[in-house]
Amino acid sequence: MATKALRRAREAAVLRADETRREETTAWCNRDLVPMPPSRRTWGWFNFFGASALGALNVATWQTPNTFLTQGLSVGQAMMIIVVSRFFVSFFACVVAWCGLTWHVGFTVQNRFTWGLRGAYIPLLQRVLLNFIWTALQCWNGGKLVTVCLTALWPSFGRMRNTLPSSMPTTTQEMVGFIVFWAISVPFLFIRPERFKKPFFLSSLGCGIAMISMMIWALSVAKGVGPVFYKGQNVPETSRWSVSWIIMAGLNQAIGQKVAGMTNESDFSRYSGSYSAFVIGTVSCQWIVGILVSLGGLVTTAACQVIYGKIWWNPPDLMMVMMDHGNGSSGARAGCFFLALAFTFAVLFQNVCGNAVAGGIDLAGIFPRYIDIRRGAIITLVATWIIQPWQLINRAATFVSVLSSFSVFLSPLLGVMICDYFFIRHQKIKLNHLYHPEGSDYWFSHGFNLRVIPAWIAGWAPTIGGLVTTVGNYKSAPDALFQLYYTAFFSGLCISFTLFYAINFFFPIQGRGEFDAYDDWATFTPAEAAKLGVVPHVDAEELAHIPMGASGYRRPAPLTQKEMELRADAPVIEGTSAEPAPARRWWKLGKNGDA
Repeated sequence: MATKALRRAREAAVLRADETRREETTAWCNRDLVPMPPSRRTWGWFNFFGASALGALNVATWQTPNTFLTQGLSVGQAMMIIVVSRFFVSFFACVVAWCGLTWHVGFTVQNRFTWGLRGAYIPLLQRVLLNFIWTALQCWNGGKLVTVCLTALWPSFGRMRNTLPSSMPTTTQEMVGFIVFWAISVPFLFIRPERFKKPFFLSSLGCGIAMISMMIWALSVAKGVGPVFYKGQNVPETSRWSVSWIIMAGLNQAIGQKVAGMTNESDFSRYSGSYSAFVIGTVSCQWIVGILVSLGGLVTTAACQVIYGKIWWNPPDLMMVMMDHGNGSSGARAGCFFLALAFTFAVLFQNVCGNAVAGGIDLAGIFPRYIDIRRGAIITLVATWIIQPWQLINRAATFVSVLSSFSVFLSPLLGVMICDYFFIRHQKIKLNHLYHPEGSDYWFSHGFNLRVIPAWIAGWAPTIGGLVTTVGNYKSAPDALFQLYYTAFFSGLCISFTLFYAINFFFPIQGRGEFDAYDDWATFTPAEAAKLGVVPHVDAEELAHIPMGASGYRRPAPLTQKEMELRADAPVIEGTSAEPAPARRWWKLGKNGDA
């Protein structure tokens, strides 16, 4: 009985494919992993601008200058780090996204031609772990903003007695805010990523207005900026590091905070209607919003120091102080409510799409037979309760440092991805081989590309010692360990890139520079197919008008009975073969690529 129940449960958990569209759900494929058809590629430049804006309109970007000022750098030096880091972030974001823009596959599938169909689980598991943790931490940050909203509506909420045990490093108010934020996040998991355009626009617009309003209010009340804004270089003479090394460490840190998002840019670039839409939207946002938010946070914090006599870098804490100094007046509470509400929805949509949905895509790549984006996003959000972010934020400062330093492992991943796609394969891949292991060029050795593993390890091995000494605060460690760690992003990327290229030079891969001759997946528009040199997709009805053997099309699956009848009626041109092309499995989409 138990065995039958488990079998029925397993069968019920399998994703259902739409047979009318010839969809299939296998161990390598489901609807959310296939190349994106034209009908679902609806994002324009403004949608990407809004999506990137949510990654910049947040508390972390607002607080970024604080990190560098506390190390003794001047305001100008801190802003220089932010500007330069934004250049590298936007550049590598576009480079990594190029595969998704051309072949319309995401990070989950993109890694299969580099790592192998099984080897791709290695980067996917890293991403899943990060998505679990970042989703939990962002839920906690959003919960603190909800706490501000609830306190603004009901001042008695802020005075509520803490009923949690002393072993809990949080308060009842914060836990209530966390639960509310988590609950309102759930419905948005059921929205497909291609339909996030309006929420992105509205939430980024609201948060942008809130930040500008807060800055204008602070400047008007303080009658200018405070001394923090005019802070000069103040590196102590006893400091172990020169200004140059502090700037290098800051640059590595600023880029490292964004490297997790850079690795999976193709997950979202595949929704783009054109190359220019992604590039213009992403680059303009990184340069405009990303820089201005950090500058606005610096200006607002400096002005509020004049008002309250203390520096408040964290917006939720600052809003609580604003209400207290307003003596709880209705005007102060109303202003703080709308400010916190705008911040809340920005955090919510950034967390849902950037973390939960991204986690869902990665989980779908690991368990495609049972998990699609929606199920994966739900699992990622539920995992928040296992992660217990209140423990991480309020207690485990060391753990948070480790999390921020995870770029040590991700920058070598970028190196091998860029090298393989642009310099080994010359931007040509076989889409069919990414979804079926039988005879696939990407199966390599039992599903693993043994060339990539040593290149990836060599990228992070020299810097792992610096990571351990930095997190463990081992001040007596040699300077060389710290210096390697301060260059982890650039050194890891360059080492893995170079070694991977060298290995492939001496041990060439099979099928390099090759691609499918026929658009089996109904992925490309006629213009895209012509540019790539791919024969456009043709459905069964159009097949009746194509002479057998004359087209040279490679059919990806055994023909259906209807198609066989159509083929039987089709004329045979002299000098061609009436035999069908080698059979291949096929995910059949609609005539116009509708999914």
